[in-house]
Amino acid sequence: MTRTPIQLAALVIGAVFLLVGILGFIPGITTDYDMLTFAGHHSGAKLLGIFEVSILHNIVHLLFGVAGLAMARTVATAKAFLVGGGLIYLVLWLYGLLIDMDSAANFVPVNTADNWLHFALGAVMIALGLLLGRRATTDTAPGTTPGTVR
Repeated sequence: MTRTPIQLAALVIGAVFLLVGILGFIPGITTDYDMLTFAGHHSGAKLLGIFEVSILHNIVHLLFGVAGLAMARTVATAKAFLVGGGLIYLVLWLYGLLIDMDSAANFVPVNTADNWLHFALGAVMIALGLLLGRRATTDTAPGTTPGTVR
């Protein structure tokens, strides 16, 4: 089966999310692993010593990864993953900017590095979804099913 560029983008991003979710549970790659909590700003664990993580945060990465891999199967669902997931990450970026990072509202948890990574992820995912989604054209040649990706 040949994959379109948008499907490959969703597949790669999904695989990266899955990998990040797994790495968040590995001591050494996640510093201060003994401080890893289920959720909340009290989790002192940091992926690569930079990005605050918790069990919940890692699970979200794992779920996003699985969703990306599953949704890479078709052009429409790959686009939905990239654009929809990108919007979710932009909302998470805004959330991180607006909350007091030392409050109970920081349940994910996030820090400044997470916030700017969420912004970059959101922007890149949306851009890929919109730009690569435009490139996917439908094949309406006789004898083919309309909507088949060329």
